[in-house]
Amino acid sequence: MRYTPTLKLSTRLVAFVTMIVTCAMFILFVGGTLSFQRLGQEYLNHYLEGIVEVVDKELEDPDAAYSMQRWMPKMLQASNIVEMTLAANGTVIYRFKDTSHKMEESVLFERQYHLAHNPGYTIAFKAIPPYLGYGYSIQALLSITMAVLLIIFCLIRGVAWLKAQLLGSEMLEERGRMILAGQVEQHAKGDEREWPYTASEALDLLIEELQDARQERSRFDTFIRTQTFLDKLTGTANRVLFDSKLESALLENGSRGAVLLLRIQDWKLVEGMQDKRTCNEFIVDVGSLLSNLVQRYPDVTFSRYYNADFALLLPHQAAKNISNLASQLLRQLEKLNPPTPLERDNWCHIGITMYKGGEKHGQILDEVETALRSAQLQHSNNWSRFKKWHDDEAVRGSVRWRTLFDSALTAEKIILCAQAVYTINDLPHKKQIYKELTCRLRDPENGVIKASRFISMVRQVGYTTQMDRSVLQAFLSTFKPAVGFAEHYAICLNVMPFAERGYLKWFRDELLQLSKEQRHCLNFEFVEAQFVKHLDFMRPVAKMLVGLGCHVVIGQAGRTIVSTHYLKEVEIVYLKLHRSLVTNIDQRHENQLFVRSMLGATENCKTKLIAVGIENKLELDTLAELGVYAGQGTYFSVEEQYFPSIKVPTAVKRETQVQLGKRNRWRKK
Repeated sequence: MRYTPTLKLSTRLVAFVTMIVTCAMFILFVGGTLSFQRLGQEYLNHYLEGIVEVVDKELEDPDAAYSMQRWMPKMLQASNIVEMTLAANGTVIYRFKDTSHKMEESVLFERQYHLAHNPGYTIAFKAIPPYLGYGYSIQALLSITMAVLLIIFCLIRGVAWLKAQLLGSEMLEERGRMILAGQVEQHAKGDEREWPYTASEALDLLIEELQDARQERSRFDTFIRTQTFLDKLTGTANRVLFDSKLESALLENGSRGAVLLLRIQDWKLVEGMQDKRTCNEFIVDVGSLLSNLVQRYPDVTFSRYYNADFALLLPHQAAKNISNLASQLLRQLEKLNPPTPLERDNWCHIGITMYKGGEKHGQILDEVETALRSAQLQHSNNWSRFKKWHDDEAVRGSVRWRTLFDSALTAEKIILCAQAVYTINDLPHKKQIYKELTCRLRDPENGVIKASRFISMVRQVGYTTQMDRSVLQAFLSTFKPAVGFAEHYAICLNVMPFAERGYLKWFRDELLQLSKEQRHCLNFEFVEAQFVKHLDFMRPVAKMLVGLGCHVVIGQAGRTIVSTHYLKEVEIVYLKLHRSLVTNIDQRHENQLFVRSMLGATENCKTKLIAVGIENKLELDTLAELGVYAGQGTYFSVEEQYFPSIKVPTAVKRETQVQLGKRNRWRKK
């Protein structure tokens, strides 16, 4: 990897210029100091030579030699000469020493001269060096001081000008750092002050084209899934997706619900008498009406099964609710004006059948077809239900559900089960990624029930906030005091509670009470359809979780056909496929195509794909061949109870009543 300097360009240039100017000032200062010292020594040496010349001339006159003792001390003292010694052939003739100066010997300037006119005579001086005792003088050093201040001022102004000129380059460099760090969306458009301008505009253009390419890739992947699983005319699920959802629901243990089949009678006659546009508009009107009516039911699958057939899959709904829905559908459909030759009071019929886990796919379709024919025999807009088993739990109303939630949906009574997720991209060396925690409730009438049987009613009666609070409190009660954080956990949460500011604040405070290592072990899973629908207020929540060190997981991917562009906006670690896509994937090529499109959507990001509901080796091998990263299901491990922890009873050691004694072979009986 190419080395990137940590210092900014302006910082490096400013440091270089400052160092150059400082070095130049230092050299000038040292040179000036040495020059002053040299000039002082030359001046003192010249002055002493003048004294030596005077003494040499005075010694030629004998009378003048005696008079020298009178004027010599005054002249030497005035000249800052501390000591003078006049000697002839090694004998001191005259010596002067000024005791008023207290200077160290090492500081004094020493020089010895030979007298030219008096051979054999030498004179030695010890004088105070010039400029030694002088302080700072404004008049003397004003020019130098002003020069230094001018240099400093020019340096500051030059540095400021240099920084201003290089600001655009720094901004472009900082933008490049942010893009390399992965923040492409936040820095897609550059500032006008960036320099060089051509590089900034080229970067803007490339990022714009990259975003268009990503969106086009997302649209293309969505188009593939749409063409595979959605009806082109109504935009609802097609027969392939409906059969996949129904078969997946029948394979789930404990599942129950209803299947509705609505058929427009004599549709072939309508197509023969009416143009294609009129037929399509009527089909769209019927589809829109049905779609609007079933939106209040959670996890419903609405499909255009054939040209004039619409099918509804409503899991976890009671027979009474289904009957009310069928009656409401007929009342709304009768408001439409059917095209000729359909009769207004005999053009739509509905067949209903209830299902539960373990039944056959073909059996359910035969039952709903039989019920539909029974409704057609009445020669009026009507519905009919196939007569079969009856279960009291299936007719549980919302009041009974609320009573159960109030009593069992608490942090003390809730049950958490864990199931491990393993990597499958390298089957011989698979390893555990994390454990997913799912919620269960203890029903006094039916025992422990799974979340798949009551989650729809939790959302319908508005208990999602209470459920998530209870799950988090139960989990954190065992996770907080735990020592060592080797295992990672994933907690499934609902989306709607995060729309409340109070819940979001409580959720954030609970996470802040954990250590950084503990938060790093947490994964929070959200349903894809809800997450994308409420992406506006979930985007900050996801960023908050990532900022705290947690991970975001998207579950039930592929249950509904949505755009995967959110993978580029939010940092998603794992994307979990819905179990309906995994069931018998080795036999369903359309599901394999769907998984390939999901892999293509996650190709340019850090998101990894996880398959849920793997039950046999054929499914595992197919998913591993497609390139799925990890898997979860009964093929790897079964769910184990995590909370409350199961206490294994210890065996109580009982004291035996038999007393051990010595063996006596000769004892008489």
